[in-house]
Amino acid sequence: MAIREIRVIGDPVLRTPCEPIAQIDDRVRSLVQDLLDTVDMEGRAGLAANQIGVLLRAFSYNIDDEVGYVLNPVLAELSEQSQDGDEGCLSVPGLWYPTKRAEYARVVGTDLDGAPVMVEGAGLMARCLQHEVDHLDGHLYLDRLDRAMRKKALAAVREL
Repeated sequence: MAIREIRVIGDPVLRTPCEPIAQIDDRVRSLVQDLLDTVDMEGRAGLAANQIGVLLRAFSYNIDDEVGYVLNPVLAELSEQSQDGDEGCLSVPGLWYPTKRAEYARVVGTDLDGAPVMVEGAGLMARCLQHEVDHLDGHLYLDRLDRAMRKKALAAVREL
């Protein structure tokens, strides 16, 4: 359908929790296609609906050539083991900061037919799943930084 413009930090839509998708209709089908088209570009790992201005619980992912989507995702499982690594975001362009996440994550939701789906993984996939669900809850990865790093990150954001 279309590659959509990414909303950036400062846009209130990024801080607004998304509504569950109650009915799968042409609008939702179009949203999913836009999410898939927009995430299917070099350097993009995931994209939540609110990042393109739509306040519905849906995201797409593009990890290791695996491209997909989940409607009404819920984090169903997180490992106790964590990973530390730099994390970035299309909505916070050009900035990467060390962000602690679970090493493994499992998300459950539905597809466009209303059938249950499950996406799971470790490493980058786990990071992506957690990052995108955070977006749908109205949070940015910067919220997860320790106090000193968050202060540094917000100063860098102001310079953008």
